[in-house]
Amino acid sequence: MPDRDPHSSRLLARRSWPEARFLADVLRTETVGGGLLLLGAVLALVWANSPWRGAYAALGDWVPWPGGASLHLDLSLATWAADGLLAIFFFVVGLELKREFVAGDLRDPRRAALPVVAALGGMVAPALIYLAVTLSAGGAGARGWAIPTATDIAFALAVLAVVSSHLPQGLRAFLLTLAVVDDLFAITIIAIFYTADFHPLPLLGALLPIAAFGLLVQRRRTWWWALIPLAVTAWTLVHASGVHATVAGVLLGFTVPVLTGKRGEPGLAERLEHRWRPVSAGIAVPLFAFFAAGVSLVDVDLGEVVRDPVVLGVAGGLVLGKVVGVFGSTFLLARFTRAELDEEISWTDLLGLALLAGIGFTVSLLIGELAFGPGSPEDERVKAAVLVGSLISAVLASTVLIRRNRVYRRISERESRDDDGDGIPDVYQQESH
Repeated sequence: MPDRDPHSSRLLARRSWPEARFLADVLRTETVGGGLLLLGAVLALVWANSPWRGAYAALGDWVPWPGGASLHLDLSLATWAADGLLAIFFFVVGLELKREFVAGDLRDPRRAALPVVAALGGMVAPALIYLAVTLSAGGAGARGWAIPTATDIAFALAVLAVVSSHLPQGLRAFLLTLAVVDDLFAITIIAIFYTADFHPLPLLGALLPIAAFGLLVQRRRTWWWALIPLAVTAWTLVHASGVHATVAGVLLGFTVPVLTGKRGEPGLAERLEHRWRPVSAGIAVPLFAFFAAGVSLVDVDLGEVVRDPVVLGVAGGLVLGKVVGVFGSTFLLARFTRAELDEEISWTDLLGLALLAGIGFTVSLLIGELAFGPGSPEDERVKAAVLVGSLISAVLASTVLIRRNRVYRRISERESRDDDGDGIPDVYQQESH
C-alpha cells in the first residue's frame, strides 16, 4: 500500500508549481482590477456628493435604447452595467468554477472540503446576523438577507497584494479558492431567491443558444462571429425570463472544456479566461462599481442612517459574520476531523484571511439592487453599509496581515542567513505560531 501523502490532510497546504503559477497570474490580474474597481467607486462617491450630482444621477438613468421595450431591453445605463457588463464577469467566474472542479484543487474531495465548508460558513453566519438585526427591529428589510454573504475577490486580492510580500502561498491560494466557491453559492442564491416575474418559455429558449455555444467550444471552434451572437442571444432570453441575466454568463462558462488537448495545448477554458479576464477586471466590474457605488450623503441624517437595521445588518454581517463563519467553520473542521493547518501557517494568519473575506462589494451591491430595487431608499443605505463594512474589514484584515507579514519576513531573513539549516524549525515555531 503506498505511503499516504503527509500534506493531503493539511489545510491550506502548498500547491503544485503549475497551480501556483496559475494562481500568481490570477493574483496579478485581479490586483489591477481591484485598483480600477476602487477608482470607479471613488469617482462615483465624489461625483454623487458634488454640486454636479444631478448629472451623475441623470447619466445612470439614461436609457440608450428606448425601442427595446418589446425585448425588455429598454434599460438604463446603470442597469446595463449591472445586467450586461456583469455577465462578462460571471462568464469568467463560470470558467474559474469549472476549472477548479475539473482540474483544480476542488476535484479532490479532501481538498475541496475546506473551501466549501469555509465559504458556506462565511455565507450562513452573515445572513443569520443580518436576519437577527432586521427581525429584532420589526422585520423591515429582511429580504436583503443575502447582501452581506458575498466576498469581492478583486478588492480582497488587491488588499492582500498591498499588505503582503512574504505571506505563505497557501494563504493566498485559499482566498482565491474560497472566493470561487463563494461565487458559486452567490449565483445560486441570485437564481433561486431573487428572480421576479419568472417566465419559463424564454428560459427554455435560452437552452438552444447555450447548447449551440457548448457544441462549438467542445469542438474547439472559437469563431467569434458565431460565439458572440449565441452568447448575446442566450443573455437576452435569460433576461426576458426574469432570471438575472448574469446567470447566462455562468452557464456559458460551464460549457467550455477545461482539459488540455491531445497535443498538450492549454485548455480552451484557460485561453478564454486569459482573453476575457482583462475585459472583466478592467472594464465590466469598474464600470459597474462606478454606477452602483454613487451613494449621496448630501442632506442625509447620518445618525438615522447608522441606526437603520439594514445598515447595521449589512455592516455587521460583513465585519463580524464573515470572520465568525470562515474562521469558525475552519476551526470546527480541524477540531472534529483529521485535517490540520499546513505547518507554515498559523491560526492568526487564517484570522486575517477571514477578516479579508468581509470585503463585499460587487455581488453585495448587485443583491442589494435585486432585493430592494435600484434607487430605492433601502438600496442607497445598502450601498453605504457595504462601503463602510468593506472598509472596516479591509482595515482590520490589513492590521493583522501586516503584522504577520513582518513575522514571515523576519523568518525569511533568518533563513537566508542560516548556514546549516538547523535554526529554521526553531525560528518558525517561535515566531509563526
